[in-house]
Amino acid sequence: MKLYAIESGNFKLDGGAMFGVVPKTIWNKTNPADSNNLIDIAARLLLIEEGNRLTLVDTGMGNKQSEKFFGYYSLWGNDTIEKSLQKHGFHTSDITDVFLTHLHFDHVGGAVQWNKDGSGYETTFKNARYWSNKEHWDWAVNPNAREKASFLKENILPIQESGQLHFIDRKETDYQHLSELGFDVFIANGHTEKQMIPILNYQDKKIAFMADLLPTAGHIPLPYVMGYDTRPLLTIAEKEKFLQMATEQNMYLFLEHDSHNQIITLKKTEKGPRLNEVYKCSDILI
Repeated sequence: MKLYAIESGNFKLDGGAMFGVVPKTIWNKTNPADSNNLIDIAARLLLIEEGNRLTLVDTGMGNKQSEKFFGYYSLWGNDTIEKSLQKHGFHTSDITDVFLTHLHFDHVGGAVQWNKDGSGYETTFKNARYWSNKEHWDWAVNPNAREKASFLKENILPIQESGQLHFIDRKETDYQHLSELGFDVFIANGHTEKQMIPILNYQDKKIAFMADLLPTAGHIPLPYVMGYDTRPLLTIAEKEKFLQMATEQNMYLFLEHDSHNQIITLKKTEKGPRLNEVYKCSDILI
């Protein structure tokens, strides 16, 4: 197995929204805000090469939304999925599987693009199976008022219409092995219904792709929960369970949204799990 970090582009989000009830005087120390109260956010994806399979975990925002839409998110940097794949010798047509942790626009937007004449949408990864789970899919295509702005039909429905959509064989447990893809997942419901956190055995390490269960290293303390989470108290319980497991098993946590800390480990303290070591992807994904 080989792993590659795929940088799909960076953006900014309101720091208060990212940290919920935590005061700015606290979160600003780990995630400094600009004059507009915005903090730096990454969309760092994970590419898994194993045998003839190339699995991409999440797809970032993509580039098909309007200038007005992207204006809300203060895009910065020059990274794209295409350029990052090319850097590692791959093309979008090489991807065999796309695993979507959940269907919020900053995780699934790059899964669909405009067609050549701009008259409609098509899947970005023509030869890939797109993986979700039925419970989350149904949640996203029939969105509640709270999440409606995050579940954009143009990001989701073309996947189903293409015939490339597949659902994992989900068990009634929050931790299971996906025989279809060859890795484990932790199911979390606090951020959104049935978010999936992949956990891979890589060389002698366990690497977890944290998606929105742990957006940045600044979110490690249990009460530090995003205002975007639909069930914040459940997020706290899920974080406690997962971070305790991650600490005990010395997991390496791959942070999708932290623009400054790429991979981290945790240590046990009297106050609960805390940051231990910080690594660049190039230190671990070799």
